[in-house]
Amino acid sequence: MMEYFNCISLKEAERLILNELAGLIVGSEQVSLVDSLGRIAAGDVVSKEDLPPFSRSTVDGFAVRGMDSFGAGEGVPALFDIVGEVVMGEQTFIQLKPGQAVTIPTGGMLPIGADAVVMIEHVERPDKDNLLVLKAVAPGENVVLKGEDISIGRQLLSQGRKIFPQDIGALAACGCVVVPVRQKPEVVIISTGDEVVDIECTPVSGQIRDINSYALAAMLEDNGCIVRRYGIVKDQYEELLAALSQAVLCCNMVIVSGGSSVGVRDHTVRVIKELGKSNVLFHGVAVKPGKPTIFGMVGKVPVFGLPGHPVAAMTVFGQIVKPAIQILLGQAIRDIYTIPARLSRSMASVPGRDDFIRVQLIKKSNEYWAEPVLGKSGLISTMSAADGIVHIPADKGGLYSEEMVQVELITKQ
Repeated sequence: MMEYFNCISLKEAERLILNELAGLIVGSEQVSLVDSLGRIAAGDVVSKEDLPPFSRSTVDGFAVRGMDSFGAGEGVPALFDIVGEVVMGEQTFIQLKPGQAVTIPTGGMLPIGADAVVMIEHVERPDKDNLLVLKAVAPGENVVLKGEDISIGRQLLSQGRKIFPQDIGALAACGCVVVPVRQKPEVVIISTGDEVVDIECTPVSGQIRDINSYALAAMLEDNGCIVRRYGIVKDQYEELLAALSQAVLCCNMVIVSGGSSVGVRDHTVRVIKELGKSNVLFHGVAVKPGKPTIFGMVGKVPVFGLPGHPVAAMTVFGQIVKPAIQILLGQAIRDIYTIPARLSRSMASVPGRDDFIRVQLIKKSNEYWAEPVLGKSGLISTMSAADGIVHIPADKGGLYSEEMVQVELITKQ
């Protein structure tokens, strides 16, 4: 039988989660292009057409054969015959011969035989039929060739990629009306605790408002999930058993806030064991804050028990729950985005434990300094005041003042 707080390392916790969730990818669906922003691509998307669909000019001027302008200059201009005009938005059937030029607007279709455009600033027109080119142009100058931007068969999205605004532009340009995306994982949040009341209530002596379910719901939604808040469950085994029994039937993941410690009234491990046939993978991770973290499986539904202290819960979410969501969405677990900064003061740590320190970023002399935001894991103000988190790995005994560190930006995740 597993002993409570027989802590495992963060890396071992990540490995166990990855192994348990392998293959549990949520389903896919087709959504309109306008609804695909921020979603995760469920498959590769390739272009079915060239962009641009025709060779076109990038300037107002005259379409020519570049070689016909070689040697041209203000002292010895090249003479061209003007044989027509390209109309914006219309196809042209003009075929250019040596020594001929065609008037063309920006974005106009390049005539057959033309391979360059002379800018209007570099020409003179002695009359309506003749053109003097005062500056030579090379083949390909001031034009975009058919398919030069995006060619048929080019990959626009790869499976597991998050769709960004720039992707929307490329997809729109290639006529992608619908996009295959992963369904949003449905996550149930259960808050526990006799002392916890909803935010609409005025706490009396001994009570606290339910911070975690709101903060965690926001983090889940920010990571592409649909959230169902099951309200507050008292510290009663039967109540938590009933709530979790119902939750696992209708969602892809459950997060239990509170009840992950080893107190007499903390029932999360016992309930998961009852429902999951003793399938609790770990109870206790060597991290600070967030040591009393639980992970188990009830059937094919992962259940996380997060600490009741808000900062601990939010920190563990970023390090453990977020990668689990990425697995469900078919994403590769990506390295966390960080920026370098210099630590403003020394910070001690316990070897064998991963520590996560909240910091504020201050710019001094063209570099960032990370100022630790000190406070206990129950103080939500330390998280709201922080710009990011510094990770002290388990193999280090701390960090020195002025040491360069990598800061995980909270606002960029």
